[in-house]
Parts: sequence; C-alpha cells; structure tokens
Amino acid sequence: MGILSTRKNKKYNYQPRYYKGEGNPYELKHKFDDFRVTVGSNKGMKSKLNNAVDDYKYNADKTGANRRIMIIIAALILVFLFIIDFDLSIFSFQR
Repeated sequence: MGILSTRKNKKYNYQPRYYKGEGNPYELKHKFDDFRVTVGSNKGMKSKLNNAVDDYKYNADKTGANRRIMIIIAALILVFLFIIDFDLSIFSFQR
C-alpha cells in the first residue's frame, strides 16, 4: 500500500441462490433513469442545460403538476405580500 495511491474497492461476483431475474439484484439504480436524458455522464454545463430544456419541452406534463406548483407559488407570494402590508394598488391603472 503506497502513500500516494488510493485504496481500491474489492469486487465480489456474488450470485444469489434463488434469484431467477436478469441483472444484479443489488445494483443501485434510480427507477426513472431509463426514461430521462438528464441523468448520465454529461460533461459540461451547457449540455446539461440543453438536455434539461429538451426533456421539459418534449415530455408533456400529463398530470398538471407544473400548473399546480405555479398556483401554489402565486398564492404564497400573495400571502407574503399581505403579511408585510405591501400596497397592491400600484398595479392598478387609476390615474
């Protein structure tokens, strides 16, 4: 064991006795990785941003979650403005 070298992890080729499936049952993998392009080995910030924008643009929101989140955020902002006693009359068109 050298002073400057890092320790290598040991790899075991363990096969469970009664497991009849494909692949390794102990593999740590997120269940949505197969459906997203934003997860993976993207190198740069630009490629990550482009993949995220493409994923958002071409995968439709079927449940309406984005609209629900926007409504919740707007309600929280209005409650915050009411608490700090913000004057909302500056947004009206009275002259």
